[in-house]
Amino acid sequence: MAGKLELPPLQVLVVFEAAARHGNFTAAGNELGLSQPAVSQRIQMLENLLNGPLFERRHRGVQLTESGSALYQIVRASLSDISEQIERTRHQRSTLRIDTDMGFATYWLMPRMNAIQALIPGVEVQVSTSPNDYNFRDNNAHLAIYFGNGNWPGTHAQKLFPEDVIPVCNQVVMDKLGDNPLPEKLMHFPLLKLPETRPQRWLTWEDWFRSQGLPAQHHAGSRTFNAYSLVIQAAVEGQGIALGWRPLISALLESRQLFVCGPEVRTERGYYLISSGSKPASVQQEKVTRWLLNEAWNFHHHSAPVSRQK
Repeated sequence: MAGKLELPPLQVLVVFEAAARHGNFTAAGNELGLSQPAVSQRIQMLENLLNGPLFERRHRGVQLTESGSALYQIVRASLSDISEQIERTRHQRSTLRIDTDMGFATYWLMPRMNAIQALIPGVEVQVSTSPNDYNFRDNNAHLAIYFGNGNWPGTHAQKLFPEDVIPVCNQVVMDKLGDNPLPEKLMHFPLLKLPETRPQRWLTWEDWFRSQGLPAQHHAGSRTFNAYSLVIQAAVEGQGIALGWRPLISALLESRQLFVCGPEVRTERGYYLISSGSKPASVQQEKVTRWLLNEAWNFHHHSAPVSRQK
């Protein structure tokens, strides 16, 4: 284990750095709010400690000696590193970054941004989205909300929402389907979906039909979109039937832009709130974490099932 560091007082090094940079004790004193004799006294202390001169005294100021120049390079770089780190830490404290996917950001996080901001006034909330699975190594966010099985090594993951999936469509398609349609009736309409992933990341139409005891078959009339917001927009416009993930489509059901047109399926996956397993959480992070978990709890316990009736 390293022993105690033999260092002069930090203020002496600050005075030395300013004197070396200006090449003048009076100018260094003006910058630091010290008299010229006070600067000279601190430089003398440092020279006594090093048993040698750091400056050559000239008529119009001072010039570094060889050993003074070597010390200046190190002190300058070290003070600069300390200053940068303090600035970085100060900046980190004044921002809170949340990473998630575009669908969750659009339909669940965005309507709640004002409430989150009210929890941490004076802190800039940053939201960034990625279409990829959460990657702990590459992620610099304070908090992340991602879909998966909860297994991200090196993280602390808490489930916000299970994967609850229901077929949804607009009023026009609902009228054609009729009340409480049989699952096989959905095959007569274009099925709106996301591209397939390998390995599979979320429930597919094939999974949904299989859960209803129907053979998983290729549906020629399906339409694929590379963003969930496009899938939902197509359903709202009556282009077909989409799989709706709760809680993302809950507001659209409440506003009756979409209607439930088939049984719900739940899996073991879900949306998780993820934070670093090693870095301590800031006060702001803890506040937002508690609020998000509470908001999810309220959704589970207070959201009434939406009727399929028109």
